[in-house]
Order: sequence, then C-alpha cells, then structure tokens
Amino acid sequence: MAADPNDPLYKLLLDEKIKEFNQARSEGKTVDLRGAHLRGRDLRIMNAEGLDMRDAYLRGADLRGVDFRTTLLEGASICEAKISGCFFPRELAAEEIRMSLEKGTRMRYRVMKTVKRPE
Repeated sequence: MAADPNDPLYKLLLDEKIKEFNQARSEGKTVDLRGAHLRGRDLRIMNAEGLDMRDAYLRGADLRGVDFRTTLLEGASICEAKISGCFFPRELAAEEIRMSLEKGTRMRYRVMKTVKRPE
C-alpha cells in the first residue's frame, strides 16, 4: 500500500495545514505516507510520531524541528530540505542523512549484525 492522494490527512499535508493534521492525529487518526510526494511543503511542527514515510519524496521541504525518531524513513529522500533541529531515527547513519540532503540519495537504514562468539 502507498500514500493515497485522496486520504484526508495526506491532503492536509499537501495543503500545509499542519495544525489540522496534528489535531486529527491527536484524535487517533493515522495515514500511510509511504511514497508520499511532499516536495517543497512546509511541514514544520508536524507530528511524525509512528508514521510510515518509507520512500517519501521530501525534496526542498521545510522539516525544521520535526521529530522523526519513531518514523519509518527508509528509502525517503530529503534533497535540499531544511532539517535544522530535526531528530532522525537511530538506524539512520549521519552519512546517509548527509548524502540524501546533498545528493538526493534514498536513505538506507544501517544493519546491525550480531556476531555469535564461539563457545
């Protein structure tokens, strides 16, 4: 499933009605933003807690101050976005964020491998 352009919450983001979006989220509504196209949108103060934004396109978006720590962002692109004050998921290495910001690459989560010690 991917972002539905007819979803009321997605429309609120497209129209940059962030306060209304946050209000709907506080009432328990949710939205699937996988693959969402939010290029150039002002998303400051957006409540991104627990959202699925994998493969989202956020080129040039204003994301300042958004807390993405519990947001799924794998495959998202933030080229030329404003990210001052953002929190990102621990699984995203700083280099992944920088490459996406500067070059437009899709962000990849680092894979933590557990090495089993011989007994």
